[in-house]
Amino acid sequence: MHKGVARMWPFKKKPEQPPPPENETAWRTMDWKSDKQKLLTTIKSFQPGNPEVDTLRILLHGPVGAGKSSFFNSLDNALLGRITTRALAHSVQTDRSFTVKYQTYKLKKDEFGSYYPLTFSDIAGMQSEGGIRTGDIIKILGGHITSGYTFNPRSSITEDDPKYNREPNRKDRIHCLVAVLPANTVSMTDDDILKQMREVREKARDLGIPQVIIMTKVDEACPLVKSDLQKIYTSKKIKQKMEECSVKLGVPVSCIFPVKNYHEENATNVIMDILILDALKNIVNFANDHVEHKLVSGEDS
Repeated sequence: MHKGVARMWPFKKKPEQPPPPENETAWRTMDWKSDKQKLLTTIKSFQPGNPEVDTLRILLHGPVGAGKSSFFNSLDNALLGRITTRALAHSVQTDRSFTVKYQTYKLKKDEFGSYYPLTFSDIAGMQSEGGIRTGDIIKILGGHITSGYTFNPRSSITEDDPKYNREPNRKDRIHCLVAVLPANTVSMTDDDILKQMREVREKARDLGIPQVIIMTKVDEACPLVKSDLQKIYTSKKIKQKMEECSVKLGVPVSCIFPVKNYHEENATNVIMDILILDALKNIVNFANDHVEHKLVSGEDS
C-alpha cells in the first residue's frame, strides 16, 4: 500500500550477503528488475471485482502542459517494456492544449489484440480562459460523453449531440479521477484553474469517485532527483511539493504519486517504471474498491 513520503523503496532491500563492491551495480539492477516484475505480475492478474463492470475507467485531467498524455504513454512504456506514442503529446510548452478531443485508450498487453481491463481517458488541458469547460468534465464523470467528442471552449455539450449518452450505466461512468499536476510549476498554478479542478473534485466526491494526484516533472523540481531518481522519496523538495499539491486540491498526501514521465528517453528505465507502475497499481485498487462498493451497497445501476 502507498504510504506517501514515508514509504520505503522496494529496491532498498538489503541482501542476506552483501555482494562485492565490483558487483554492486549489477546486483542492484537485478533487484530493481525483480521489484518491477512483481508489480507487473500484480497488474497483469487484475480483474474488476464487480461483474457489471468489465473495464475500469480512469479520467486524467489537469492544466495544459501538466503531462496527461505523456503519463498515459509512460504507462504504456512501463507495461510493454518499450517506447510508445499512442497518446499524442506536445514536446513544446505552450498555453494551449495539444489535446482537443475526448480520447479513451486501452492499455495493451504483450499478446496481440489483448488488453488490460482498464481504460484511461485523456481530455483537453484546463486553462484560465478558453479551455475545456468544467461542465463537460463533470458530464464525463457521469458517463454522458463518449470518446471522440471535440471540446468546444465556448459551450458545453448538449443532449442532442451525437456524442452525448443520455442513459449511462455503471460501466460508462468514471471509476477514478486522476489529477495531473507538474511539480516544478505547481506553486504558480493559476487560481482559476485550481478553482475548476476543485469543482470537478467536489462533483467526484458527491458521486463517490476516488481521486488521486499524479505529480509529474519531479526531476525539474529537484536537482537531487534529477541526478538520481532513487532519491525521490528522501527529497525534502519533493515532499514539500506533494504537501503543496495536497493543500491546493485537498487530496491526502497518501493519494499523491510523484513520477517522471517518459519524454526524451529512447529506452525504458526500471526506476521510472517502478514509480509509474506503483501509481497504476494504487489507481486500479482505488477504482476497484469503488465499483465493489457500488455492488455491495446496492447502488449499482
